Amino acid sequence: MSPSVLGHLTLGYQLVWNRLRQIAAVQLFIDSPGDAPVDAEHLLRTLIQAWSLQSPQLILSVQSPQLLADLLLHANSTSPWIAVPGAWMADPQIAHRVHGARQRQVSMLWRGEHAERESLDTAAEFLRGMVCLNPGEVLQGVRAALLPDRASQSADSPVLPDQIYEGVPNRVLAAHCLDQRGAWGVAGWPVEDVLQAHQNRVPPDLRTVVRLQAATEADASLEVIEGLLGDDPVLSYRFLRYANSAAFNLRNGVEALRQGIMVLGMSRFRQWLGDQLAGATEDPQLLPVRRAMVVRARLMEHLLDAGDEVRLRHEVSLCARLAQIDLLVGEPLLQAVQHIPLSERVLEGIISHRGPYAPYLELAAALEYPQMATVPGLCDTHGIDIADVNRELLRVLSQSHLEPAGGR
Repeated sequence: MSPSVLGHLTLGYQLVWNRLRQIAAVQLFIDSPGDAPVDAEHLLRTLIQAWSLQSPQLILSVQSPQLLADLLLHANSTSPWIAVPGAWMADPQIAHRVHGARQRQVSMLWRGEHAERESLDTAAEFLRGMVCLNPGEVLQGVRAALLPDRASQSADSPVLPDQIYEGVPNRVLAAHCLDQRGAWGVAGWPVEDVLQAHQNRVPPDLRTVVRLQAATEADASLEVIEGLLGDDPVLSYRFLRYANSAAFNLRNGVEALRQGIMVLGMSRFRQWLGDQLAGATEDPQLLPVRRAMVVRARLMEHLLDAGDEVRLRHEVSLCARLAQIDLLVGEPLLQAVQHIPLSERVLEGIISHRGPYAPYLELAAALEYPQMATVPGLCDTHGIDIADVNRELLRVLSQSHLEPAGGR
């Protein structure tokens, strides 16, 4: 992918969760600093090349009216979904381009409130077909609507089925939208509220424990087992604490999941897995919390290419996965990691926010909407090419829904 387009854009992302609490779509926010001209046709080609048929649905939320107009001009039926802010339909150019895009069967989404759409008179007719209220059709790739949570809380604007709701403030309303009202998805997740419900002491995921037990019984490869274990931040953290406990009194500490499995042996690993079953949970509200943290960790790993040196790659992976562990275990970060042998580089990155890993941890966090405005400044400060950042972001997001080898 050419940096000629990606080097002139600021990108950010937001994950959209479906009724199974899996990633149904990725909302990609696109901004052109200073409203600089962007080759919209080239951008669409770049995005299509980065995505695959197995990737989550891609939704483009453009922050510039001119870039939106240009994308609408060049998009076709195979292009990503394009979100159209309702307020921008007052712009004759936008309204005209929307009308033309509909003729070419471009998939577009209304982004706004019910009342906004109804008040646009003639312009609303261009968008009325973008809102699908027929269950089943949306699952075949028909448009959904992006609506703020304010609409869902209004007595005269009830939650409608097959819509995407964003800014949902708590887990109760998120469950209401997805489970009771049949929303197509929730953009973003009320992470803080979900964690507070567990008093910031999150149990391991029962499904992951069971899948790991099945993988070990089937003599799966260490790569598969390591991937499954790493996809639950709490479980992987607990295992590192266990492997480094005084019970084993290892001369050299365990710094990587695979190393721990090899040192302790598969029999002891199976026994440890069995011990985790008692306190594990199937709470579906925690699935987006875990997956979002894993996506951020993978972003950091891709942004900081550790090359072929195995030890360094494990160190970068450990740094990425421990950076938010305090949110899950209810302990200050320094206290949470004190029993795990970490290099000075990892400790500097996650505790002091200094050292070689810190810029990439910052970037991985900043790319998550709505912090994306800080990305260009971080790239300038640390001498990182923003085109490379955007390229790696697209690569990780296109595979964000994938579970590790051996998963479901």
